[in-house]
Amino acid sequence: MIKKISVLDAVGTKLAHDITEIRPGEFKGPAFQKGYTVCNEDICHLQRLGKNNLYLIDLDENEIHENQAASILARGLAGEGITWKDEPREGKIGLHAATDGILVVDKAALAAFNLVDEVMCATRSSYSLVKKGDLVAATRAIPLVMKRAPIERAAAIASQNKGVVSVLPLKTALTGIVITGNEVFHGLIDDRFAPVLTRKIEDLGSQVHKVTFVPDDIIQIQQAIEQNLSEGCNLILVSGGMSVDPDDVTRKAIYQSGADEIHYGAAVLPGSMFMVAYRNNIPIVGIPACGLHHRITVLDLVLPRILSGEHIGKKELAFLGHGGLCLDCKPCVYPHCPFGKG
Repeated sequence: MIKKISVLDAVGTKLAHDITEIRPGEFKGPAFQKGYTVCNEDICHLQRLGKNNLYLIDLDENEIHENQAASILARGLAGEGITWKDEPREGKIGLHAATDGILVVDKAALAAFNLVDEVMCATRSSYSLVKKGDLVAATRAIPLVMKRAPIERAAAIASQNKGVVSVLPLKTALTGIVITGNEVFHGLIDDRFAPVLTRKIEDLGSQVHKVTFVPDDIIQIQQAIEQNLSEGCNLILVSGGMSVDPDDVTRKAIYQSGADEIHYGAAVLPGSMFMVAYRNNIPIVGIPACGLHHRITVLDLVLPRILSGEHIGKKELAFLGHGGLCLDCKPCVYPHCPFGKG
């Protein structure tokens, strides 16, 4: 129950919530914090803040204060790789990355959570790369006082699948890069793919085992893939030869290398002729030529997810379609743009 009293009668009472002060361009924050005991000297300050009345709270067993509610909500929302301090302010708590990695948001559970009255949670986009300490989500209990039951229901929804937000560390992959193409193999043109792919791998904390150059020949591409696998590589990147021209044989070579699962085509531009295959759960990634002409492609959306241990299949490639249209902005500001944020 909430009881209103005049600020003139509030001396000696404890504040039931923070009272915010805003001085444009100077300060925004609590002028008085929850639990503070009002004294005579505070009356004028409170009145300047527009507080002619204050509120006393007497909770019954079925009610809960915003700060206590926020703690319950944060506990339910936080999954693997998430840290938070049980220091709510105005019913709000931020959730932070406990490690470097990739943020994973259970979007269905988040929506179900937010459908509960009087609670909310906002997150960064799923599959964002984050650093330790980054704010990745925040939750708030909206009213000052609310019924306990909806709070507990929302927290239960959030915790059903071990939390709504998680940060998964990226694994270190020993990567074999296979560059296909007659022109490069025979020295007619300089290769530009290997430096691009090497940089992308190393930027994500993994290591390139070696780069192999082969012509557009099914057997030689197959042998290069198999050689990398035999030398302990647990990720293979194969560039070029991914289109529908008769001399583009990379897809067939990947299949003949023993891949037991192949998914060709992704709902992303640039990168629609992308391939993900698996041989004994080791990913073999076929990268179309767009990787040379665009700084950011489907590879940048999928590679961190592969390194987090996620198995990328047909469904995952299909769901990339929402947000999967790159606008080819000049200058490119990825990841601070809509690409991949579906």
